[in-house]
Amino acid sequence: MGEYGNILLMFLVAGGIGVLALVVSALLGPKKGNKIKLMPYESGNDPVGSSKERFPVHFYLVGMLFIVFDIETAFFYPLAVAYKKLGVFAFWEALAFVVLVLVGYFYVLKKGVLEWK
Repeated sequence: MGEYGNILLMFLVAGGIGVLALVVSALLGPKKGNKIKLMPYESGNDPVGSSKERFPVHFYLVGMLFIVFDIETAFFYPLAVAYKKLGVFAFWEALAFVVLVLVGYFYVLKKGVLEWK
């Protein structure tokens, strides 16, 4: 347990802090709620309509596409850090990656996912 003891201790301490925070907040936190405190907050405006209103599927598709295209930019950071070591290989790999992303982007445009009606 010599090498892994520190990691185990770290997990135990982190878990203990989490459990302790939950217990202390349950014991010391306020327990009374009134109508104003339990009302949903919508940027300072009074809530209008039902909270069970469904969003169109298009909203979720655009959100997922944003996440996909946003995360793909994170793949360029390691490439930029190690670019000099990788040389021409890195350029061609990055170009292939950009081409694949562009194919996906044009597919999304062709399907009309980004068009709001």
